[in-house]
Amino acid sequence: MSDITIRPLQQGDHDDWRRLWRAYLEFYETELPQEVYAATWERLFSPGIYEPKGFLALADGKAVGLTHYMYHRSGWSLADKCYLQDLFVDPAVRGGGVGAALIEAVRRAAEEAQAGEVYWLTHESNATARRLYDRVATNTGFLKYRL
Repeated sequence: MSDITIRPLQQGDHDDWRRLWRAYLEFYETELPQEVYAATWERLFSPGIYEPKGFLALADGKAVGLTHYMYHRSGWSLADKCYLQDLFVDPAVRGGGVGAALIEAVRRAAEEAQAGEVYWLTHESNATARRLYDRVATNTGFLKYRL
């Protein structure tokens, strides 16, 4: 892959964002109501430190990846933490550095915001992503439970 650019999402990115986020949700066999798409898009541009934010990855000018992240407080530290909530790279360009570049962009944003930690979850069956994650981060061994 020749030229990868990572930049914050912009209002004009809606169609590319929606295409990539839909593909991400399909990967996880999930469907969301249209209201959630609309609310999420609106929140990505809402002011406030704790509102979600996003980056778009472009390869040769074409949108090929995205990530959503957000800051939150923690009872374990004075510094906020940064949760990398969603990360998706178009299958046609996987393995070309887009995922790592998106993670690095979130890491830099968190550092700039003085967040003490960046973390994320993935499904244990997502072997492709886990190869990247094992290379760029530490697996903490925690499991997720939900009510």
